[in-house]
Amino acid sequence: MTRQVRAGDGVRLRSKEEILASLDENGRLGGLPFMPEMLAYAGREMRVYKRADKTCDTIQQTGTRRRMTNTVHLVGARCDGSAHGGCQAGCLLFFREEWLEGGPPPPEGAGASLETLDADTVQGTADDGEPLHRCQATELLNASEGGLGPYDWSQYVHDVRTRNERLVTVLRGLVVLAFNIFQRRTLRLPRWLRVAGGEEWPFLRGTASGPTPPAEPLGLRPGDLVEVRSKEEIVRTLRPDNKNRGMVFDAEMLLYCGKRARVLRRVDRIIDEPTGRMMRLKDCLILEDVTCQAVYHRHCPRSIYPYWREAWLRKIES
Repeated sequence: MTRQVRAGDGVRLRSKEEILASLDENGRLGGLPFMPEMLAYAGREMRVYKRADKTCDTIQQTGTRRRMTNTVHLVGARCDGSAHGGCQAGCLLFFREEWLEGGPPPPEGAGASLETLDADTVQGTADDGEPLHRCQATELLNASEGGLGPYDWSQYVHDVRTRNERLVTVLRGLVVLAFNIFQRRTLRLPRWLRVAGGEEWPFLRGTASGPTPPAEPLGLRPGDLVEVRSKEEIVRTLRPDNKNRGMVFDAEMLLYCGKRARVLRRVDRIIDEPTGRMMRLKDCLILEDVTCQAVYHRHCPRSIYPYWREAWLRKIES
């Protein structure tokens, strides 16, 4: 590999032994953990999904993007949670280019063992005795640098050059970004001078008042075919903060309104990234091939699975 890999490139991961030798005494490289779930991909030929040169801050929730170096996502390489208490988030894994054949030469690290990787999945114990987990998502601040703001135009050029995004997609995103920046600035003006009251595109605002009770259960199971309800139906289930019983309906999810997909699985436990604590969920599903497209999040490549309430879906009888 004589150049920086781009989306769509075929790569081969180094062997398990080579990867372990590149890690420090805690099983990490550049602050990024190599997790036990990733061992299944060692030595395999795969394809680059997207470069991971930037990523959303899902820990401090600052709205900024974090910079990463020499890091990619691979097609289909998601965490199965088997070494992290059965977490069902299905996060897209981060791979350092040093772990790819032909990539930058791996540093001469202290070296790690399989036991090291297992030990690094836990960062301690909570007051109630529950384990606090550690994974790539909880360690993202240590594996990245902050400060990639919306006015750093080089990131959008980079998105196109690396084939992460098509030019038309980036241009469309910039139009939305410019409009929303304008909307935020008009909040200092009298209300009658604002466009749509200063709301940001795509003008998502829940209309429910008071607690939002659960809808009639659909009893959805993996493999069931569903259709995402319309925006008008969904906003009636959301409070003004766009939450339904604490779960946010994100603007990115509007892109799937009216579309059909199959239930991938019900989700009842995920790791809380800021704390490492395992969270228990109810009435939560993820759908096959339905991921965050980051149209409104400056093209973050993580492709996180959005979480769905049954109230936002309609079951389609086959």
